[in-house]
Amino acid sequence: MDYSVHPTAIIDTGAQIGTDTRIWHWVHVCAGARIGRGCSLGQNVYVGNRVIIGDNVKIQNNVSVYDNVTLEDDCFCGPSMVFTNVYNPRSAVSRKDQYRDTLVRRGATLGANCTIVCGVEIGAHAFIGAGAVVTRNVPPFALMLGVPARQVGWISRYGDRLPLPLTGDGAAVCPHTGDRYTLSAGGLSLAD
Repeated sequence: MDYSVHPTAIIDTGAQIGTDTRIWHWVHVCAGARIGRGCSLGQNVYVGNRVIIGDNVKIQNNVSVYDNVTLEDDCFCGPSMVFTNVYNPRSAVSRKDQYRDTLVRRGATLGANCTIVCGVEIGAHAFIGAGAVVTRNVPPFALMLGVPARQVGWISRYGDRLPLPLTGDGAAVCPHTGDRYTLSAGGLSLAD
């Protein structure tokens, strides 16, 4: 075994777990889960059967990653954030055939106690603030806050809010890295 597992964790036979991944107290990883390299699953994390987790993903305490959720590389899931997988659940009505796919693109951050309603795509490097409720797709580099979540700005790959309006040459510059971003009708993108 080339990953570490706390003795209280349950890893079902068949789960695929990458090298250097750390699995902490009271975690349950189901048999069909695929988890990449260098990940960290905090205390009391649940990972369903039809879940794909990329490399270097950090999932903090008390997060359940239910079936049909995909987390690409370098994602961060804050403490007690929530994924759903059925849009209109009822205890008396089985809807396991109605799970909706949720895709969280590379480098996105999902803040503590936020909720991601199933069937959405969170764009690369987007930042969902603590407690926000995401009910629709989020563009790359978007900063989302509130209930329901609304875009309030743009954020860099580094995690800094980008100063707007844009500079004279039509770019926003990350204050830490100097990376330049351009805004168009299609959204924000990293300039070459």
